Amino acid sequence: MGVSYNGQAYEGWQSQLSQRTIQDQLELALGKFADVPRVSTLCAGRTDAGVHGLMHVVHFDTHAERAIQGWVRGTNSFLPSDISVQWAQVVPSSFHCRASAVSRRYAYVLLDSPVRPSVEQGRVGWVFQPLNLLAMQQAAATLMGEHDFSSFRASACQALSPVKELKNIRISQRGAYWRFEFEANAFLHHMIRNIMGCLVFIGQGRHPPEWMAEVLAARNRDAAAPTFSPDGLYFLGPRYESHWGLPDRTPAYDWLP
Repeated sequence: MGVSYNGQAYEGWQSQLSQRTIQDQLELALGKFADVPRVSTLCAGRTDAGVHGLMHVVHFDTHAERAIQGWVRGTNSFLPSDISVQWAQVVPSSFHCRASAVSRRYAYVLLDSPVRPSVEQGRVGWVFQPLNLLAMQQAAATLMGEHDFSSFRASACQALSPVKELKNIRISQRGAYWRFEFEANAFLHHMIRNIMGCLVFIGQGRHPPEWMAEVLAARNRDAAAPTFSPDGLYFLGPRYESHWGLPDRTPAYDWLP
């Protein structure tokens, strides 16, 4: 399944005792539709509290016999309005939503305005000082490739290794809105939000672009900027090899600024 959600009201993806998580809401809805107490799911990655998802891919096993579109519409009938199954597909047992992914993609949407957001509150990050595109692009280029990203890693990160391969960073602007896209083989806990904090510092002229290389080389979280807000962060979804026949994106991908 591909699942989208507005993360403002939830404590992130992973199941918690409070059940105020995306995973809890999805598994309970699946259980109601499949007429069992609960359906256990595995996901392509976790998101923090307040982070949104456009195509969070999950897989699960079930004995329930339902039409493919029934899994979409039926599960959605038991979900709150800010979580929605976008598609469903039968896959072979050799597929694993996390292990089969070749990369993961995120976008960060940032409002650059002297006035704080209102209708976009919780759905965009916010800065009130103008940003320099060229400076941020120069800094972002430093991060491309395989590196030890310890400087951008949260203390609670459970990843076995801080070494990740950042395949692409794209920065664009439309009016007052900036869109930062990141693609990597995998991400560390808070990695994007910590990179965003550094990019914003550089874009505002608080540090030169060369500072990003110093932060990366330090391999120390204290060397980087503070963790940026989760509000504008969106999990765009994983990428899979074409032979799995899974969608690459959902319509909301083009809705983001």
